[in-house]
Amino acid sequence: MNFQQLEYLVAVDTHRHFAKAAESCFVTQATLSMMLKKLEEELDVILFDRSKQPVVPTAVGVKVITQARRILSEANQLKDIVLQEKGELTGELRVGIIPTVAPYLLPLFLKNFTEKYPKISLYIHEYTTANIIEKLKSGEIDVGILATPLHEKTIVETPLYYEQYFLYANENEADNDKKYIVPSDINLEKLWLLEEGHCMRSQILNLCELKRESAFYHKLHYEAGSIETLMNLVDSHYGITVIPELAAVRLSPAQQKQLRYFAPPSPVREISLVSHYQYVKERLVKALKNSILSAIPDKMKEQKPMQILDIQAQK
Repeated sequence: MNFQQLEYLVAVDTHRHFAKAAESCFVTQATLSMMLKKLEEELDVILFDRSKQPVVPTAVGVKVITQARRILSEANQLKDIVLQEKGELTGELRVGIIPTVAPYLLPLFLKNFTEKYPKISLYIHEYTTANIIEKLKSGEIDVGILATPLHEKTIVETPLYYEQYFLYANENEADNDKKYIVPSDINLEKLWLLEEGHCMRSQILNLCELKRESAFYHKLHYEAGSIETLMNLVDSHYGITVIPELAAVRLSPAQQKQLRYFAPPSPVREISLVSHYQYVKERLVKALKNSILSAIPDKMKEQKPMQILDIQAQK
C-alpha cells in the first residue's frame, strides 16, 4: 500500500468514474484500475461496486476511503508545517463558500489577492453549509466562508462581517410606501424563498418566527437556487423576497427604490471564516482573511446592536 494508491482511491470516490479519476490523476485508466485492484487484493476486500454507474463505494469501501482521506490530509500537513515554519506564503489553499455569499463577496477581493500573493494557488468551490463542515472534517478543504454560528465543537469560527438583510418587493406591492418594516409585516403568501439546503432559507424562516412551512401558499411553486432568481421572480411576477446587503448594493437605482429596511435591531447574518481546529495553514488563512477585510466596508465589520439570525431551522 502506498500514497499513490490512496490518491487513486480518493479520486475514484470523488469523480465516481474511473476514466475521469484517471484523467484527474494524469494517468491512464488502465494504470489506475490496476493499482486499485492491487490495493483491493492486499486488503482482501472489494472497495467499489463496479456494476453500478456511476460507481459507488461498498460499505467497507466507505470506511477505507474515509481513512485514506485522513492519511493524505495528514501527509499534506507535513509540507504545510514546513512552509509555515519558513514563513513562506506559498502553497495550496482550498476554500469552500456558500452560494449565497460567493457571487457578491468573491469579486470584491479575488483580483487583489491573486496579485498580492502570486505563489498561493487558490481553489474555490461552492458548497452548502453541511458540505463545508463535512469537507473541513475530512480534510478535503482548508477553510470555509459561510454564515455562523455553527455550534460545531471541532470548527473554529472567525467572524469577518455582519451583513444586513433587506426586503426586496415588486414595485406594485401595496406596502411600498413603508420604508421601515418589522417581520410581522411580511406577507407569507407573497414571500419567495431559496430551496431546502440553504442556511439563508432557515434564517428567513427564523426571522418570520415560523416553525413550519405550511403557512406558505403559492399558486406557483418554484424552488430557487440563487438570490438572483428570487429577485427576478419578484421583478417579473409578483411578491417579495429577502436579500443580503452585498446583493443590495449591486442593484440599479430603480431597484434600490424597491428595498425596504427592517426596523432596529436590524436582522443580519454573521459571515465567518471557518476551519477545523487542527488546521495548520495559519499564514495562508490569515492572508485570505486580511484580503477579505480590506474589501469590506468598515460599517459591516462592526457588531452594532443587531439581531444575528440563527442558521438552524426552528423545531
